Amino acid sequence: MYRLFFKRILDFVLSVIGFTLLFPIFILIWFILLFVNNGKPFFLQPRPGKNERVFHIIKFKTMTDKKDENGKLLPDEFRVTRFGTFLRKSSLDEIPQLISIIKGDMSLIGPRPLRVRYLPYYTTEEKIRHTVRPGITGLAQISGRNLLDWDTRLQKDIEYVNHLSFALDLTILYKTFLKVISRQDVALDSEIGMPSFDDYRKGKVQH
Repeated sequence: MYRLFFKRILDFVLSVIGFTLLFPIFILIWFILLFVNNGKPFFLQPRPGKNERVFHIIKFKTMTDKKDENGKLLPDEFRVTRFGTFLRKSSLDEIPQLISIIKGDMSLIGPRPLRVRYLPYYTTEEKIRHTVRPGITGLAQISGRNLLDWDTRLQKDIEYVNHLSFALDLTILYKTFLKVISRQDVALDSEIGMPSFDDYRKGKVQH
């Protein structure tokens, strides 16, 4: 009953309350990023959601669009702004995702939404991660985040879906809150500091 009904209601109510309380901060960050990122305060990217339906994830933009002489984007470490680093460390860059939760594209808790191009590389078992709405945080994010390799991280997603419950969501939410407050390993984006998943799987096949 929780998975099918109450989880969505709880997501909606908590996200509306959270966005209302954080709205002044949302406006302040939006205003600052208008200048820092040359009028582009938001990062939008297509991601697969529940049942692999593609939606556009929305976050505050923490990197510039600087390119090399060949027109290719520079590596992330050369494009992250000082203010963007602060937003990532404080997880404030995630605030716009509350809008995605209110719309029904995401959940507070669930497997992080990854790139659309990764879809062909999941195993049959791993595809279970797309039977629920993706989340801002999840079991993998409180279990080591960037210290986990892709296989372990996706195994945590499988574990979450198979054991989804109110108690588990409450535990994940509480542990995420503690990590954000202590600024301990707070990068919620599952891909920060990681090789791309498609390259990782291609490499495993080759070896």
